[in-house]
Formats: sequence, structure tokens, C-alpha cells
Amino acid sequence: MKFSEQLKTLRQQHHLTQQALADDLHVSRQAISNWENDKNMPDIEVLIALAQLFDISLDELILGEKDLTKKLIHDGSVTRQAHLAMVSNVAGALVILMGMLCFMIKSQSIEYVDAQGVLHENFFLIPVGYGLIFIGILIILSQFLFIRNNKHTFPRK
Repeated sequence: MKFSEQLKTLRQQHHLTQQALADDLHVSRQAISNWENDKNMPDIEVLIALAQLFDISLDELILGEKDLTKKLIHDGSVTRQAHLAMVSNVAGALVILMGMLCFMIKSQSIEYVDAQGVLHENFFLIPVGYGLIFIGILIILSQFLFIRNNKHTFPRK
């Protein structure tokens, strides 16, 4: 629940008008209205006074949740998943670049037959290049599939 909704709910539960709450906090009624309409936030001193007036913690007042630990764990999980997605994208891109590098090395290398009649060619770079590109694409796609399968942990706004 947003702060604006939380403030309005608490004010109504305590049977206070905007003017009565404003008088208790020594602010204007317009300030209360702006807070409840999500136009701005009160100063920290006023937040503390609100928490004391409604007998709740600052966490519950600002975040709207009694269990801050659950919210922090969820936020940390989302952050870890976003970090994992970023790392897998970068790793996949690097593996794809390595595959392309194999093709560039192959195109620039000189094939020759030595005096004994042995062909010297970097033929193995072609399948290695294709393999690296394929693996890089799989790495990138795997994180999209992971997000799709765990979409309940990624909140949409």
C-alpha cells in the first residue's frame, strides 16, 4: 500500500478529518490533502509525529507493511534475479563474440601445404565458432525462460 493510501486509511480509522489531523500536526489542511493525493511527502519530523499519533512503526506507515523483513527479502530476491539476468546477458554476448572471433581468425589464417605434403589449416575453428554462437544464444535465452517461469517474483508496475 502506498503512503498516500496508508495515511488516508489511518486517518479515517481514527475518525479524523483532514483539518483535525492538520491541527494535530501543526500543518495546513492542504498539506494533508497533498499527502493523501500522492503529490508530495511530509518531512521526517512529521512522519515521526504521524507514526506516534497512529501508534505504528515508521516502516508500517511509509511502506504499508507490518512485516518489513518479508518485503526486504522479496526486494533482495528481485535484485538478485535482475543481477543474474544481466550477468547471463553479458556472458552470452561474450560467448557469441568468441564464436565470431573464431570465424575472423579462420578467415585471416593462411592454409598451406608443407614440404612433406601435410595441409595446415585451422578447419576446427568453423565448428567451434558455430558451437560458441549456439551456446551464447542458449545462455541468453535461458535467462528469458527463467524469468518467464518465475514471473510471479518479478512485479510489474
